[in-house]
Amino acid sequence: MHLKKAQLIDNQQIQITGSKSISNRLLILSKLFGNIDILNLSNSQDTTLLKKALESDSEIIDIHHAGTAMRFLTSYYSIFEGRKTILTGSDRMKNRPIKPLVDALRSLGADITYLEKEGFPPLQIIGKKLEKNNVKISADVSSQFLTSLILIGGKLENGLTLELEGEITSRPYLEMTLKILNEIGIKSHFIKNIIEILPHSDNFRIEHYEVESDWSSASYFYSLAAIGRKSITLKSYHTLSLQGDSVIKELYWKYFGINTVSDYAENSISLLPESAFEFPEFITVNMNDCPDIAQTLCVTATALKIPFEITGLHTLKVKETDRLVALQNELVKIGAKTNITEDKIESSEFVEPEENISIATYNDHRMAMAFAPFALIKALNIENEDVVEKSYPEFWEDFATVTQETE
Repeated sequence: MHLKKAQLIDNQQIQITGSKSISNRLLILSKLFGNIDILNLSNSQDTTLLKKALESDSEIIDIHHAGTAMRFLTSYYSIFEGRKTILTGSDRMKNRPIKPLVDALRSLGADITYLEKEGFPPLQIIGKKLEKNNVKISADVSSQFLTSLILIGGKLENGLTLELEGEITSRPYLEMTLKILNEIGIKSHFIKNIIEILPHSDNFRIEHYEVESDWSSASYFYSLAAIGRKSITLKSYHTLSLQGDSVIKELYWKYFGINTVSDYAENSISLLPESAFEFPEFITVNMNDCPDIAQTLCVTATALKIPFEITGLHTLKVKETDRLVALQNELVKIGAKTNITEDKIESSEFVEPEENISIATYNDHRMAMAFAPFALIKALNIENEDVVEKSYPEFWEDFATVTQETE
């Protein structure tokens, strides 16, 4: 995708698809507990693949690059009594660790076997009734491991108690899951490092559950507004959100002067740049609770040449790619030399962007979308642009709606 140098068109409005995170949780819960009528379901590739898997009777389930589906389905098939499932994915998926989740499920009595490399997919899962109800698991693993267990907790005869050891990663995602459980009638408690899910045996029905639009996807338009200094309106959002990445509101107000104004009648938010805003001399922020928007913030800061230090990013090394290495490789092309550690990225020097910028995406949807707003500064090429289908299939159409070429 060659993006010519562009400018932002003032006061454009777009509708972003439903939250992938909420949609995927609801799909699992609907299958476990009964009919939930889901409105504004995400049309992301991840959600489509999960929905297809849940509707399939095949023994072999291939979820390709969909990491959320791999993790959620590992627990789901473990309690699918009498069913044998081979759960597999792409080559990259076969190199994404799943051992902490498998160990936790095995401690509950699950029958799971590694078919190739120890600690990694593909998995053979023989579904059975799990009678144990207490598991210890490290709190600093991917929140999706913990969420996978939480989602099946209410279906277990004795419920489920999770003892989280260490510092909790991405806590807002866990709280979001528990709030969804509560909304559909499954009781839970989250006190200190203990999560308790009470058993729920009765079927229930919710007539309508409207999924809020995705805040991770909204982050790219915050970036455009911050760089381009013009307003954008996003539909199907409200400021009191279940999604952890809604913290983008506070981050972009504090560091870039983007005010988020809600219109409750229209169920929308407007991103309004503060005209007299003074940019900070330095950005330092811990994004342990919202690592998926770190790439966006790095690109925005680079475009505006604001030095930054972002910590709490250890989970980025086991995403679609090693996002810290990918960020370091690509940020230098747009003018930011950086240093990285296991959980941190910091700018060391700003230089002139490359003459012909071509951003590698590493099969990572967020790399493509996070770097696109830099087109407001200089033309660039985004390699393998179709990777956005994983979470936001209409991204390029919506990007074109709010921008216009200047050369």
